[in-house]
Amino acid sequence: MLDRLSGRFERIDAIAEFNQLKVLRAMREAHVSEAHLHGTTGYGYNDIGRDTLEKVYASVFGTEDALVRGQIICGTHALTLALQSNLLPGEAMMSPVGKPYDTLDKVIGIVPAAGSLREYGIAYYEVPLTADGGFDFDGIQKTLEEHRNIRLVEIQRSKGYAERKSFSTEEIGALISFIKSRKPGIICMVDNCYGEFVDRKEPGECGADMVVGSLIKNPGGGLAPVGGYIAGTRDCVERCAARLSAPGLGKEVGPSLDFNKSFFQGLFLAPTIASGAEKSAIFAASAYEELGFHCHPKASEERHDIIQAVSLGTPERLSAFCEGIQAAAPVDSFVRPIADDMPGYTAPVIMAAGAFVQGSSIELSADGPLLEPYTAYFQGGLTFFHGKYGIMMSIQKLFEKGLVRLP
Repeated sequence: MLDRLSGRFERIDAIAEFNQLKVLRAMREAHVSEAHLHGTTGYGYNDIGRDTLEKVYASVFGTEDALVRGQIICGTHALTLALQSNLLPGEAMMSPVGKPYDTLDKVIGIVPAAGSLREYGIAYYEVPLTADGGFDFDGIQKTLEEHRNIRLVEIQRSKGYAERKSFSTEEIGALISFIKSRKPGIICMVDNCYGEFVDRKEPGECGADMVVGSLIKNPGGGLAPVGGYIAGTRDCVERCAARLSAPGLGKEVGPSLDFNKSFFQGLFLAPTIASGAEKSAIFAASAYEELGFHCHPKASEERHDIIQAVSLGTPERLSAFCEGIQAAAPVDSFVRPIADDMPGYTAPVIMAAGAFVQGSSIELSADGPLLEPYTAYFQGGLTFFHGKYGIMMSIQKLFEKGLVRLP
């Protein structure tokens, strides 16, 4: 199998090398020094490490400015911060790629919740993708024309818990160009979670006004213990900083504590880590397709994030898959994952993640809602070898329970 995948892996390595040099150039141009690796406490005034890190992120992601903080808890928090900061009561947001990821349901107000955008008088519209998974340009234009109060468009790059393709930065760039040609001045925001460093370009290099993600996914390189980033125009980032701290304080405050070294080093390692996770995803698809399961994307398809969906058909198989991933973990390998209610999700979710950083999905992990077709969403692996072993362990668990026949 690995011989058959060698050509794909070589292309992934070439992209990783390109992105590694991009990160290195950004750090060299910012004159990163040993002094920048130390943090601050209290207010965090004059934190040269934090400020330099944000310059590096802006350079890497092709934007004017960036906000990179340990005070941002996760990807959902970063997305919420970006939305709340750049939408005012009476305005509206639109998703041109169908419904966003489940954890945004209460943020937007699709599901009523205290503090939602809807509660503050911000409307929401969405345009489903076409039957073949493409953008409905006619529907997007019609929605923009009918709802003149749309101020921001949120584009989710990765599939989340939906069976659709993840989008390349070139596709996202074409969508942004179309939207801005119909409504100049509109804010185009990209949820970049799971997609960083998988392509040669990032959405900020393709016209996005904000690019948002989590540091315990790709860009943290497995070393960031917490954090999120928002890279974008100076105006958008300034508004986010004012919301995170307070108007008048903005980016000037926010101690980096002991995070700077792990944030810098994690970003430096991120292109290599992400390439290993992508290889693990391709290996997973190849193995499970040979066993007769439906995988999305298919092993042969080009991909633009690190997530591999495997539709297992029954809750027992989903549980066994996650048991195998957990058993392969370096931390809590003896724990058996059990489905339970999770904040932000509408159905019980089973999660396997024996990670050094709690909830880190750049580390070997798998999860899925207990809903048909009982799909496992596999991602991560700080090395390809670990990711490969995790998939082999998942197959072993299925075999032991009599839930799969080996060829």
